Parts: sequence; structure tokens; C-alpha cells
Amino acid sequence: MSLDTHSQDPVIAARNLTKRFGIFTAVDQISFTVPRGQIFGFLGPNGSGKTTTIRMLLGLLSPTDGTAIVLGNDVRKQALSIRAQMGYMSQKFTLYNDLTVEENLLFFGRGYGLHGKRLRNRMEYVINMASLKGRERVIPPKLSGGWRQQLALGAAIIHEPDIVFLDEPTAGVDPLSRRTFWDLLYEISAQGTTIFVTTHYMDEAEHCENLAFIHKGKIITEGSPADIKTQHVPGEVVQITPADAAAAIRILTEAQQAGELGSSLSVSLYGAQIHILTSDSDTTYRQTLEVLKKADEDIVDADVIPSSLEDAFIHLVNQKNQTIQT
Repeated sequence: MSLDTHSQDPVIAARNLTKRFGIFTAVDQISFTVPRGQIFGFLGPNGSGKTTTIRMLLGLLSPTDGTAIVLGNDVRKQALSIRAQMGYMSQKFTLYNDLTVEENLLFFGRGYGLHGKRLRNRMEYVINMASLKGRERVIPPKLSGGWRQQLALGAAIIHEPDIVFLDEPTAGVDPLSRRTFWDLLYEISAQGTTIFVTTHYMDEAEHCENLAFIHKGKIITEGSPADIKTQHVPGEVVQITPADAAAAIRILTEAQQAGELGSSLSVSLYGAQIHILTSDSDTTYRQTLEVLKKADEDIVDADVIPSSLEDAFIHLVNQKNQTIQT
């Protein structure tokens, strides 16, 4: 594994990467680069093309068009020669449920060509990293979700790959286990491993050094979390907690379209809350309360908060959808 985290050569360089299945285009001419030693986030909703992209980068799917260079190798022609330098963890954890923790690590380690002292040392490292000391003879179904997740991560990095691909690795895991998992990713990244992680959790995206947002097979923006918010989310967010979110979102959407909410840019539902993105929070806040009061809608809470990556993503998606419609 290379420890040169300052190399300028990208670990991944995708250019116009495309994958079509018949008449359906799953990934549509995307281009991006991933520097060495970085935690790179690939964000998007389910069905946006994240997993298809990872499978092309791994050499498991052949691109329809475009190129992808991973670790200096063309994935079309040299996929087999670079697989020993890559690790992969899917959202299903890819563990063998009838093998113990120790047997799973033996299987994956030997599959990656590890033997003897190096294999034993790497198994010991993974067991300690994943807090599985004393659980070596336990099968995965008997472990908690967090431990299974950490074991799967350990199996993906047991051979010290240059890059590890993590596809929705925290899906279905509790928040505390997700935080512990990200602490492990920081540790692995600090050792020089490049991490390419897909997720639809926007709070996790804040932990990445750089991001790419993918929507309907197209990358709609990329950059650091701070840059994306600065460039695509002007102003602040008026956050409303109404008594009836369904009624309030309808009323506020109509008011925004009629120009009755100051310099508001979008109105979006966030669970039981409503976010109004605006470049003039004072005016929008006042007018929002007036609109809801006029409609006899009760408000539990109202505040002005900083914008988030989720606000940026929703704003960008709304812009793209409006462009398509026009």
C-alpha cells in the first residue's frame, strides 16, 4: 500500500463514463477524479447510478462509452491486474454467515494472496480494529449490526489495498455504529488508503473531503462540502415546524410560486419540517409566518438556520427538474 498521500496523480480518473442497459441509461457521461489518500463521497438517491459506477470502476461491468483509469490502469483492459490493489464492501456486507469471524478473515485473506505471518498479522489487526477480540469463533449472524459492519470493512482491507470502495456501507446501521464506522474510515485514510464511499446520508457527506452528487445518472455538482454549499445554496434556510406538514407545504409552495415569500428559492419538506431556502431570511421568515397565519395553520416552531448539504442537493435537483420541464 502506498503511503504517499500527497501524490498529485489521481487514483481514479473517469471521463464521459457511460453505462446503458438496452434503452435505459444508468450512468450518463460522468467525469470526475479522486486524488490519492482522500475520502471521496459519491452521493445520490437509490437508483441514481452509484452502484453501477462502482461496478464499472471495479471492472465488474464494462462501460458502454467513456473511460475509467483506476490506479493508472484502464478498467476495460487491465481490470484483473488491479483487483489485488482494491478492496470492496457492499451494503450487504459480503460475509459468509456459516463461517466464524476468524474463518471469514482467513478466507478473504487467502483470496487476496496473503499467507503465513503476514496473514496472521493482518487478521490480528482487523480483529483489534473491529473490536472483535474474544469473538473470533462467533458467526456473523450472532454479531450486532455494527460488529458485522466492522468485520466486513476489515475483510475488504485485510490485504492493505491502495483504494477501497464502500457501497452504502452504513445502510440500516444505527447512528452510534455509523459514527464508530466513520472513525475507522479516518484511521484507514490516515494510513494512506483512498476511500470511495457511496451514501445517501447527507450528514455522512460532511465527513468527506470531496463529493460528487449524482442524480438520474448524471453528476450535477462536485467539490468540497463547504464549496458546494457556498456555490449552490445562497443565503440561509427558514425552518418551519407546522402542526400539519402536508397542508403547510402545499400552502407555502403555492405562496412561493406566487412570489409571496420574499427572495425564496425553494420550499422543501424535511420529515415533519419545512425548509425554505432564501437569500433574504428576515423577509422570508416574516412573510412565511404571515402566509400560514392567514391560512389558519398552526406553527409549532420557526427559526432561521444555516444551509446544509441536503438543502444544496434538493435545490440542485429542483433546478435540474425545472430545466427538463422547460
